[in-house]
Amino acid sequence: MPAEKEKMLNGEMYDATDETLYKERETVKNLTYDYNLTRRSDKDKRDKIIREILGKAGKNLWIESPFQCDYGYNTEIGDNFYSNHNLIILDCAKVKIGNNVFVGPNTGIYTACHPIDAKERMTFLEWAEPITIGNDVWLGGNVTILPGVTIGDNVVIGAGSVVTKDIPSNCVAVGNPCKPIKKLN
Repeated sequence: MPAEKEKMLNGEMYDATDETLYKERETVKNLTYDYNLTRRSDKDKRDKIIREILGKAGKNLWIESPFQCDYGYNTEIGDNFYSNHNLIILDCAKVKIGNNVFVGPNTGIYTACHPIDAKERMTFLEWAEPITIGNDVWLGGNVTILPGVTIGDNVVIGAGSVVTKDIPSNCVAVGNPCKPIKKLN
């Protein structure tokens, strides 16, 4: 495996301009382009393309167009998944999404991290931290999930929330930063 890709997958600093990583992003960008231009009624073609993009895709998977991701192979989605329009998954690290998950429009799931120091940032070095979303989760519209976050099972994340820290199971969580406000059974 090329060195920069190995670093990326291990959560180490890596060069995002690496040729191998660039080509992999280019491949998935072309596939998401095809997916996004496929008619909604052509379900078999859409299903075939999305399964080519994703590392794992369960049964009853539907992602409304447009959809974007960086690598695809780092994203695993369980059964009974629905996402409304404009889902973006920056999957430089593993993104694991459980079963029975619904996602509102304009949701972003971001594993990529960048240096705070401007000079260091201009080197195009970055790292990534995994994101895990449990079973029976509903993400409202315009939710942003930041690197390294785990969301437990049976969780509702309110619209417009920015999830910066782990959210425990069985709760409703809202806000910026997102925090649990109500327990669920």
